[in-house]
Amino acid sequence: MNSIKTTARIGGILYLVLILVGMYAVIFVRDKLIVSEDAAATANNIMASQFLWRTGIVADLLMHVLDIPIMLIIYVLLKPVNKNIALLALLFNLVQTAVLVANKLNLVAALLPLESEDYLKTLDLHQLYAQAYLAIKLHDIGFGVGLIFFGFTCLINGYLVFKSDYLPKTIGVMLQIAGLCYLLNSFIVLLAPKSASILFMMPCLVAELSFSLWLIVKAVNVTKWEAKQIHLRVNKN
Repeated sequence: MNSIKTTARIGGILYLVLILVGMYAVIFVRDKLIVSEDAAATANNIMASQFLWRTGIVADLLMHVLDIPIMLIIYVLLKPVNKNIALLALLFNLVQTAVLVANKLNLVAALLPLESEDYLKTLDLHQLYAQAYLAIKLHDIGFGVGLIFFGFTCLINGYLVFKSDYLPKTIGVMLQIAGLCYLLNSFIVLLAPKSASILFMMPCLVAELSFSLWLIVKAVNVTKWEAKQIHLRVNKN
């Protein structure tokens, strides 16, 4: 019984680290270096801060490495509610992570033509700037595509948290709202990119941060989790 509390707290800590690492990559790297609708300024910023740009890529990849144990822990926590639905959420999350990991190559592609002397010798600077900026825009779109799958993950996990009885229903509702916001933002990025706004993502940050902190501080109601686990075993037999 104590082990499930420890598992939940480990999951919460990893989730919090994931959020902080992801915020570093976005706020302290890309938001600092990318100038909206200005390929030349963006390229010059990246060339002047190549190491910082690379740390952002590494931070993103670390975030996705953390995704894997977090997925497993959340599956273990929510499996007693409904094993098949918890597995469905895990599968959506796996696809999201795979898409976003592959999408990081676009950030590498933005750097390559700017740091290579061969490119600088053979191509006009404006062409290089445009090529780098195109890779960044592709990353933005790929990020939106990946988060479609995470939106469904949040919707499903929110439902399971709400039905669990051993985690707060409020957090379940917040996760479902986050899922809807992820989906809304992703489809806006694809259908009407000029209407995209960071405001759509704020409920997602609040929900995920609340979930991670709850797992760290309160973990789960062990008695109710164990009762659900026993019920699952009985139904399996």
